[in-house]
Amino acid sequence: MTAVGEVRGTVPVGIGSGTEPSIHQLRLFLVLGETRHFGRAAASLFISQSALSQQIRGLENRLGVRLFDRTNRTVDLTDAGRTLLPVARAAVDAMVQLRRTAQAQVRRLSGRLVVGTVGAEAAMPYTHAVLRALREDHHPQLTVDLVTLNAHRFAAALEQREVDVVFLRPPVPEGIELHRLAGEPRVACLPADDPLAALPGITLAQLAGRPVVDWPAPTPREWRDFWAADPRPDGSPVRYGPVVTDMETLLHTVARGEAMCFLPAAARDLFPRPGVRYVDVRDLPRSTAALAWLTERRDEPAVAAARHAARAATGGVGLRR
Repeated sequence: MTAVGEVRGTVPVGIGSGTEPSIHQLRLFLVLGETRHFGRAAASLFISQSALSQQIRGLENRLGVRLFDRTNRTVDLTDAGRTLLPVARAAVDAMVQLRRTAQAQVRRLSGRLVVGTVGAEAAMPYTHAVLRALREDHHPQLTVDLVTLNAHRFAAALEQREVDVVFLRPPVPEGIELHRLAGEPRVACLPADDPLAALPGITLAQLAGRPVVDWPAPTPREWRDFWAADPRPDGSPVRYGPVVTDMETLLHTVARGEAMCFLPAAARDLFPRPGVRYVDVRDLPRSTAALAWLTERRDEPAVAAARHAARAATGGVGLRR
């Protein structure tokens, strides 16, 4: 009996069709290689099992090897499939990087700047000042597109050329430069029924033992540690709570009493929510707002224009990691 989606081994080993596999076929190979299940793989790809089976058969014909062993109940990689899987992943990743780099070149040649903003940075006065200088005073011919980023993705967005510059709150990993725009205290964001929420001010020692929201990969480690105040002044590590990916999820998690977090003091005005209170922390270092870019791209015309506008709008000298 033949399993659903099964393709019998009609591929002569070592004899390919002479046609190179498509990136689409390689993507399907990666998904099936990870799930080892035609039904789940097809569902995640939003295609039918028969279409997936046909594409895998075509890939095997092009490569001249059988990639999967199929039975009534299982789908498993052959030795050739296991060997080719990381190669296929590298090929797909390279194509993604090629496309992103090409898009960055299009932006450079067309006078387009993609600006990322994290959290509420798009609403801040210094951000408006920099964008105003960029659009009106210095580079009126430059097209500026704004993209909102979740906090944990700013470094990946820069590295993958999804954005050219980002308004964010440091720290940042190596390879990223900063121009400081402003500074302000950080506050503790606590559940409204937490006894500490009624106090006018607290210390980090008083927060010992309370879980802090966590962030997913690819959050830079130094960024997560700074915004969790980890480790604490006495050297004790922080206990982490649920993983959050955006501001609304973060505030909901705090309101439910599952964890607390630290935010810039501006959050009091920008993110008032039922069930959440903001409390001053006397011994918590201040935060910095900055414009960031990749060091290797600092002299590209659009990035240089953003750097100069930031300097003209706010003064000061760019900070390097």
